[in-house]
Amino acid sequence: IPIENIYYLLCYAWNKLEEKDIVSLEKIESNNILELLSRVLISGTSFLFKRGLDRAYIDFQEESRSIKGKIDFGVTIKKDLLRNAKISCTYDELSYNILHNQIIKSTFKILLKCKDIDKELHLNLLSIYRKFSDIDNIKITKKVFKQVRLNKNNSYYSFLLNICELINDKMLITDKKGNTKFKDFTRDERAMNRLFESFVRNFYKKELKGKYSVGCIKIPWNAMPLDKDSEGFLPEMRTDIFLESKSEKIIIDTKYYKEALQTYFNKKTIHSNNLYQIFSYLKNFEILDSNNSDCKGMLLYPTVDQEISLSYKIDNHKVMVNTINLNQNWKGIHNSLINLLK
Repeated sequence: IPIENIYYLLCYAWNKLEEKDIVSLEKIESNNILELLSRVLISGTSFLFKRGLDRAYIDFQEESRSIKGKIDFGVTIKKDLLRNAKISCTYDELSYNILHNQIIKSTFKILLKCKDIDKELHLNLLSIYRKFSDIDNIKITKKVFKQVRLNKNNSYYSFLLNICELINDKMLITDKKGNTKFKDFTRDERAMNRLFESFVRNFYKKELKGKYSVGCIKIPWNAMPLDKDSEGFLPEMRTDIFLESKSEKIIIDTKYYKEALQTYFNKKTIHSNNLYQIFSYLKNFEILDSNNSDCKGMLLYPTVDQEISLSYKIDNHKVMVNTINLNQNWKGIHNSLINLLK
């Protein structure tokens, strides 16, 4: 998949399409994902410095001979500070040393230790990193990203934090010195399956706004447990994507496989478990409400070469099996996804 298409997939998946022009993709000569993410982070952070880094009030505590803010009598008495003519004061002060700035700086530090970064890119990363002189480095974990609280005034940080989270999630420490190596997520079928699903859902949300409502739905099983031991063991049936307009309903199940078709005795066929799954969605959805009897189903696979467009009538439901070629220019991908619904 071309590097620019991976970038667009990420922008749609994170619902940050307006940020897609943050970096010039023409400057990236290779298909190196880490180079792409690094350049996006550099460009985005340079924009932050031009705009002005975000600040917030932080609580400080200080032992002093003069009053600053509020006197903390508890600490003053406990430490017997009055003996030395001091008091403990608490006060808040505007500071750049806040969590989202710390995450970005710490991600730059991790990238600087990465062996996959070339010399020119390393110098650019170092130049930006040095501008964070008043901000602390922190140890980044998955929990750290959940602790970030953004608002309308600093929502522009969101895209860069998505980049930081992806970089940190795929970095592997290679030695005792803390040097790192980036694990290319495009080779991880599970990671790409989640990305592909989010991309298609958000693409249709944006491009079909006003024509379809787009989301996902939970479909209950048409099943009743026969005893108490059987209760609660049925798996959740939740669609990847559900499209609904005034005239039609479509359940789309996205699958990210290297091959859109399986080989069975030297014959190419649809993946049988995928077909069973989409049919199960349609039948249980139909039983839920008689108005769902004409709901359509679609299995959607990515491809970079041969495209497939198959359609069947299965128990009164139209079921389609399609591919979308991710090895074409972005306008072609856009048009192909729209045309799937025509």
